[in-house]
Amino acid sequence: MMIDLFIMETCPYCKKVMSFMDENHIKYNKIDISDKASEEVLINLGGKRQVPFMVDKDRNIQMYESNDIIEYVKTLI
Repeated sequence: MMIDLFIMETCPYCKKVMSFMDENHIKYNKIDISDKASEEVLINLGGKRQVPFMVDKDRNIQMYESNDIIEYVKTLI
């Protein structure tokens, strides 16, 4: 399982999701949208510039909102 997580390091909601993932030893690919190319990928995938944004390519799932992401990831543990 590999999850892409679009974040901004200064975003408290992103930190919340990353802390949960780290504490539960869940591997993820952190993509910081302070990089312009990554920001464009985020907007193309999700339609808006909002983080955190999770992409689970294995299950074809995409979602915004930190609480929703955490609840989803709990189902994978």
